[in-house]
Amino acid sequence: MLAILCFFFGHWFLSLFFHSFFLHRFCSHKMYTTTRNWERAFYMGTWLVQGSSFLVPRAYGVMHRMHHTYSDTEKDPHSPHFFKDVYQMMRSTVVIFRGFVTGKNLPEAQFTKEYLPVWDRLDKFGHHWVTRLIFMVGYTAFYIYFAPNPWWFLLLPIHFLMGPIQGAVVNWCGHKYGYSNYNNGDHSKNTSPWGILLMGELFQNNHHYAKDDANFAKKWFEFDLTYLIMRGLDSIRIIRLIPVPAGKQD
Repeated sequence: MLAILCFFFGHWFLSLFFHSFFLHRFCSHKMYTTTRNWERAFYMGTWLVQGSSFLVPRAYGVMHRMHHTYSDTEKDPHSPHFFKDVYQMMRSTVVIFRGFVTGKNLPEAQFTKEYLPVWDRLDKFGHHWVTRLIFMVGYTAFYIYFAPNPWWFLLLPIHFLMGPIQGAVVNWCGHKYGYSNYNNGDHSKNTSPWGILLMGELFQNNHHYAKDDANFAKKWFEFDLTYLIMRGLDSIRIIRLIPVPAGKQD
């Protein structure tokens, strides 16, 4: 049982970290700079930990920029206020995401002007259904070997869809439940204590107020673990945090 718990929570928090640190704060918002080699290492790490649910960074970056520009309007690719449940919201999001990955849909020029990381070989390999299936088989094999009884297999769908599930929680809860520190003209909320448990990602109201600020926590009782790790990486010069204007740091 201990092996399963360690595997599940290890997978959850590693996936969540790379989701927040690389896909969100670098690919979407370029909150820090880094060398080409470190960028590739973070890219590879994102693929390895997301595995079967790998989210192609350039498509993720475009969609997230759309989300900020059109927050909680009909053009928002994943606002919970236009869908009856989270499943319908994510179905719509997946269609838009796949369109950007395949090139069937082309994003507006305003969403590609800023830097978007692209690694074509890894994107094609990681997004391929065979690669995703291999990861799913690997997760299942681990559970067959270590699970003390079949009930633990109910956790496998979370492993299979880890990235999209984390995105769904953030976008659904972060725009429906909680409190607001700022009037952003949308429905973004801070959802505590889950904002802490989701490594800062559920401080959506704060983030929409200052979208380029790497620190999503604004009040004394808010804690952004991803930002704390980023400060550590900055102190040893693996990344360099980009300062934001003083008016957006309160």
